[in-house]
Amino acid sequence: MDERSKIPVSLPVSGPTESYWQATHDPGIRSYPQWTDEAHYVIVGSGISGACIAYNLLKKEPNATVVMLEARGACSGATGRNGGHTKGASYRHFPHEHESLGFDEAARIAKLEYANVKATHELVRNERIDCDINPSKTVDIIDDPEQLASAVSVTKYMNERVGGDCERYTLYTQEEARQRFLCPDALGAVEYNAGSVHSYKFATGVLRIALDKGLRIYTDAPVTSLEQRQDSTWTVRTGPRSVHAQQVILATNGYTAHLLPSVFQSLIVPLRGQITSQRPGSKMPKPLSHTYTFAYANGYEYMIPRPSGAAHTGDILIGGGWATLPGEVASEFAETDDSVLNPAVSKYLYDCTARYFGENWGEDDSHGRIRKEWTGIMGTSADGLPFVGKVPGKENLWASVSFNGHGMVMCLKCAEAVVTMMTGNGEEQKTLDSWFPRSFRLTPERIERLKKEKFQGRRNVKPPPQALEERSQL
Repeated sequence: MDERSKIPVSLPVSGPTESYWQATHDPGIRSYPQWTDEAHYVIVGSGISGACIAYNLLKKEPNATVVMLEARGACSGATGRNGGHTKGASYRHFPHEHESLGFDEAARIAKLEYANVKATHELVRNERIDCDINPSKTVDIIDDPEQLASAVSVTKYMNERVGGDCERYTLYTQEEARQRFLCPDALGAVEYNAGSVHSYKFATGVLRIALDKGLRIYTDAPVTSLEQRQDSTWTVRTGPRSVHAQQVILATNGYTAHLLPSVFQSLIVPLRGQITSQRPGSKMPKPLSHTYTFAYANGYEYMIPRPSGAAHTGDILIGGGWATLPGEVASEFAETDDSVLNPAVSKYLYDCTARYFGENWGEDDSHGRIRKEWTGIMGTSADGLPFVGKVPGKENLWASVSFNGHGMVMCLKCAEAVVTMMTGNGEEQKTLDSWFPRSFRLTPERIERLKKEKFQGRRNVKPPPQALEERSQL
């Protein structure tokens, strides 16, 4: 795994697979007609992070010249390719963060995820973004005894001790889970609040608001280099053209090490994920009332039903399938080619829906089970946490990157945070310190520490070796 983290990171490839979201929506976002030579801010990347950074910057500084550069089409990266799942699942990684960072920081991360879900739904309502938003309950179907024991322990602990603005969890027994959620192999289940969204419509909707406020976007403009000037401003080059920027913000997620290998190589490693959209079986509710995760010994799948009133109501989007690969997910690390599918993952995702629901699935649709399948590139960090803030040793260069496949419950609040770090007054910085996780910040100490460690891949997939209540420090 550590050797794969050393593979140089490329720019986004041309001709990527088309996602379900992109096939059902054309945002009509095109490049600004004239080139901009000078800007106050240049944002690299047009996904949810870049869009929310632009949105917040232009709210704070409406007269600023803000330029966005995107290697391919608008929102063509991970945001336009994910599952659209606004789901924290904080209890699944809380024990790891509790062990490595302490209770207060672990609780702060859980509260940020909960706040991000609520803020996403609120932004959609307030700005009237048409994106099939569907606040709903979610359920984690667990078929592994160790995973179930951990879930029981951790959810009980979090319900009793975290408090405040954090998720509350409800547990279901084997019999209840099998009957209520139609999964005949379930050993138990965890239910809590979440939701789903047409992620491509959402991000491009935020982009449209920013464009109305003055954002200048240039698509098919891959950034090839960042050059710091003597006055600490930046020349941002894309092909034969360049922009002179007072400040630069990287919203490049899995591709970040391509631009700054000296800082981020082996610290942010691309990871290719794969999703299918499937027509539901004849016995399935259309739509299901909950979003789902299927948790097992060495991984999980996540599943989102298309809500009532949306295109293809009842369709199921399911992603994952890494457990079927040699070395589990290892072979998909350092992959930046989202123009191809992994046949082994395709077969696994095809098979797993009917397997998870058993006799409750029924017969396949006459048009076939698969409507669409595609891949996308995530950014995974060496410690499983995002990097947000000023890049150490690089004045006026900022980043909000590496969301470990968890961007829908982190990117919006991290964008808010990085803009506050850049532009906030003393009181605003103090408020930020009161809620934003310190462990997310880009610091020289964190970079130095992680460079000394071996990259171990995506963390927090498996349960901790001990339940929280068994740990002596508590």
